[in-house]
Amino acid sequence: MVQFILIKIGQTPLIAGRFVVRGSWFVVKRISKFQFPHYQLPTTNYQLFHRGRGRPRNSWFIPYYLKKFRLFFRKKVTKRTKIGLVALTVAMLLIFYTSFILNTAYQLPSPDRLISPNQPLTTEFYDRGGQLLYRLYEGRNRTLVTLDELPEYLIQATIAIEDKNFYQHGGVDFEAVGRALYHNFFNRKDNNLQGASTITQQLVKNSLLTPEKTYIRKIKEIILALWAETIYSKGQILQMYFNEAPYGGPTWGIEAASTTYFGKRARDLNLAEATFLAGLPASPTQFSPYGTYPELGKLRQIEVLRRMVEDKYISKEQAQLALEEHLTFKGAVNNILAPHFVFYVKDYLSTKFGPRVVSQGGLKITTTLDLRLQQEAEKIVKQELDSLFPLNVKNGAAMVTDPKTGQILAMVGSRDYHYPQFGNFNVTLSLRQPGSSIKPATYTAAFEAGFSPGNTILDAPVSFKDGSRVYSPVNYDGSFHGPVSIRTALGSSYNVPAVKMLATVGIPEMTKVAKDLGITTFDDPNRFGLSLTLGGGEVKMIDMMAMYGAFSQMGKLNRPTAILKVTDSSGNVLEQYQDLGKQTLKEEIDYLITSILSDN
Repeated sequence: MVQFILIKIGQTPLIAGRFVVRGSWFVVKRISKFQFPHYQLPTTNYQLFHRGRGRPRNSWFIPYYLKKFRLFFRKKVTKRTKIGLVALTVAMLLIFYTSFILNTAYQLPSPDRLISPNQPLTTEFYDRGGQLLYRLYEGRNRTLVTLDELPEYLIQATIAIEDKNFYQHGGVDFEAVGRALYHNFFNRKDNNLQGASTITQQLVKNSLLTPEKTYIRKIKEIILALWAETIYSKGQILQMYFNEAPYGGPTWGIEAASTTYFGKRARDLNLAEATFLAGLPASPTQFSPYGTYPELGKLRQIEVLRRMVEDKYISKEQAQLALEEHLTFKGAVNNILAPHFVFYVKDYLSTKFGPRVVSQGGLKITTTLDLRLQQEAEKIVKQELDSLFPLNVKNGAAMVTDPKTGQILAMVGSRDYHYPQFGNFNVTLSLRQPGSSIKPATYTAAFEAGFSPGNTILDAPVSFKDGSRVYSPVNYDGSFHGPVSIRTALGSSYNVPAVKMLATVGIPEMTKVAKDLGITTFDDPNRFGLSLTLGGGEVKMIDMMAMYGAFSQMGKLNRPTAILKVTDSSGNVLEQYQDLGKQTLKEEIDYLITSILSDN
């Protein structure tokens, strides 16, 4: 069907050629069997092609021999042979023409691809309150928008400056083509050359063709524009144009442009902002407010307003008010809020759905993050690190979760994501020794084995043989406290009783309890020693948040989660928060642990 529609464009010469070929078919068949007669030219005539005696000839030899050949062809070749040669030439030209049309038809992309272009869409990350955290895109920063979401004056401004006859032509504005040819012919020495591409042609060029400037590409552009107008309505073409037009750098589409330049949705643009953006697609780099000559963008806006007045879309007074309005542009830097958290979410979703879906699928990701709390946590981390600077403490991290749901409210992976050398390293997801904060897992295993907080344990010097080595734990205060209750030992975070308790219950039992409470790094008990209870085994901060969250919820484990809802570009829900908490610890045992931890 695609090839048939395209061939219709060249139908007239093909039909004419068909009659010529049919009319000369008999002659062509005779020519295929025809043998040219042998002419016995007299010797004198044979010298026709040779230079004779007489005065030297001054003319160039090629015109001379061409003249002799025409004389020979006219006098010695029969009329029937001449007709056959002409018919054969016409047939060959028609075959060449048809071959070119068919080849072009098969190579051209179908305009059907315009309605669902296979191009990257921008993925957006939001906090739980709907505040934008980051826009992720590869190649093109683009967010789809429907035509009815756009202000009417934005549509009018675009038509006025790009294609005033949009609703009258069928894809190509031949009046504009003629006007541009006339202007460019008489002004070819100037740089002020006019173009004649319609909105439909620009859509085809941006979506289906390569950007090189060649006659072949222009012919394809015209053919596809005419073709697209037979498939889509004017409204559909306008909507696709607004989603595909270039607005500078990686920003494609009016929605992404509105967010990039003004920090707002396209539907919220005022007349001044709309007319500025309408002028950008003609030359986004030249008219960019971030470019070398930002005043050119203002001049372009003036031209857009003039065209709108000329086409009676707005009054002169409205244009003047828009012109006088001061435009406030966002900074050119691609801002990202809570970067460690955002990239944690990105990596999680890339593992689940694939990196291409996340980076190019136009997902809308509503996260669990509380941006206000996140910013406060970032501030606290920086203040604490500044106070510890004399102690050569250079980095730190923080994390806040809702223990009832496991939802991550704040994640500060380092002192500053943009800090040189290690800023983008996320400490909350990295292996670190937890110190004494892992001791509750040891005492949980002890309570499951039948011990109680009132049982006595001796805090005295002790040594454990580990092969050829001897391990002798000591307390942080360098002293021993004699017989103490388990409650006192845990509440005071004594080291020696904790090591003795681990030796009693066994490392496998302790690591099993820790895994049940959310620790993911205690996979092989055989690689740990008794110092495990003092922090000798590396864990992740995010896992420790899970363990202590379970302690706070009477033994119910809610693993940390960062997602509230994920939808694709069509609004389909890909993932949504669900309460997947499970009871991993008996409530009575959990009560004992939390009661001890609450001791002052």
